[in-house]
Amino acid sequence: MKDLWVFEKEAAGKGCRDIAGIDEAGRGPLAGPVVSAAVILPATFRHSDITDSKKLSSNKRQQLYDIIYGHAVSIGIGIVDPIEIDRINILQASLLAMAMAVKNLEPRPDYLLIDGPFPIVSDLPQQPIVKGDALSISIAAASIIAKVTRDRLMQTYHQYYPQFDFPKHKGYPTLAHREAIRKFGCCPIHRKSFKGVKEFVNAKHPAKIRRTR
Repeated sequence: MKDLWVFEKEAAGKGCRDIAGIDEAGRGPLAGPVVSAAVILPATFRHSDITDSKKLSSNKRQQLYDIIYGHAVSIGIGIVDPIEIDRINILQASLLAMAMAVKNLEPRPDYLLIDGPFPIVSDLPQQPIVKGDALSISIAAASIIAKVTRDRLMQTYHQYYPQFDFPKHKGYPTLAHREAIRKFGCCPIHRKSFKGVKEFVNAKHPAKIRRTR
């Protein structure tokens, strides 16, 4: 079996104690925020089911979310809304959300393991790891926390914009979601700079969006 503690052990060998894994959820959707999580796990933590959140069922992610929160030394969340995504682009918004998540950790970590090829703005030592959510247990745990947190936010948005059925697709560009945008236009949480949305920003629609709450 793959040792998901390899990067954490390497950092510990350099004298680091509080090592945070950081990942994001929601780069691809047409609606909703991008959400990042930073997770510091105790060195004694072990759980064979923790892996990249995309490989897990929704029910398994929910279970592991509770387990991670029950054992983590610290968890930080960073959220960047669609307005800011449109302003600075999704890559920069993702990196910003990651930096926010790190700042929300207590205690302050000694070392960062970042999912993906890009570093974040931080004075802390860090290591970007491509496909890190499949290679590092801390990043995998962060991917689960970020995904579940974002999914729950999209379920909340459904209370206000039920026309789009956000709990079903979480804002991703499914056929049903794209058809709803054609029919109703954009709601306030749509990313107006994204293809599949920007074409309908100023279009007139016979069916108007109704905020229900």
